[in-house]
Amino acid sequence: MDKVLKEHFDLFMKKGELPPELQKLNGEVKLFDNEELLKVWRSNFKGIQWTDKKGNLFRGAIDNILVKGKKLVVLDYKTRGYPLKEDTHEHYQDQMDIYNFLLRKNSYETEDYTYLVFYHPHKVEENGHVCFNTDIVKVKVNIKNAENIFKKALQVLEAAIPAPSEECGFCKWVDDCNCEMK
Repeated sequence: MDKVLKEHFDLFMKKGELPPELQKLNGEVKLFDNEELLKVWRSNFKGIQWTDKKGNLFRGAIDNILVKGKKLVVLDYKTRGYPLKEDTHEHYQDQMDIYNFLLRKNSYETEDYTYLVFYHPHKVEENGHVCFNTDIVKVKVNIKNAENIFKKALQVLEAAIPAPSEECGFCKWVDDCNCEMK
């Protein structure tokens, strides 16, 4: 689905238009049209990167970018098997915060929000084509949250390895694996 949605959006980007599911944003934003940069930013092996002064790398791969004036707005696609719940978008807060953090660390201005576009099936036509509903959710960005995630990740990586514990599910799993290999 991810590849199909990116191809769908890219067709509209090349025409200088918004796809039908974003028409309610028409006039407010346009699709980012730097195809080469978008290709890099979408790559799971490259993505949007930032390295701190100690050489620690932080990166993420986005789905798409909208442009509003001189600012960028992250656009992320989500597919689901069922309609949204009231708090569904909250499960993607960290991801949206990190993307904006990375863009800002690369000297891009971003809006203080992103858009999530959720696709979920609502019927199958007689010919087998699946019809999807789309929901657009505007998510406020919290850059401090992304900074804290990065700091906490570094603390974990730099900390001493803890002693095994009987309450630790991972420790139990490792022990079980080691027993089976013997």
